[in-house]
Amino acid sequence: MIYVFKTSVATQADVQRLKPVLQERLENAKWTFDLDDCDKVLRVDSKIENEQAVIQLLRRNGYDCEALQN
Repeated sequence: MIYVFKTSVATQADVQRLKPVLQERLENAKWTFDLDDCDKVLRVDSKIENEQAVIQLLRRNGYDCEALQN
């Protein structure tokens, strides 16, 4: 399942700050940020349903995050 999120992650430094957290919490998922998109999109490809977990994870780390319709 692919989840798509609008985030406030704005720079590669932000991505690098989040990378260890995302790798630990989403260890069996593939994820990417598209910082060129106006919504600063985070895409997560995961076999398990974890949309709310991703939103909470980013929010706990100081970033806005909301699900977008696929």
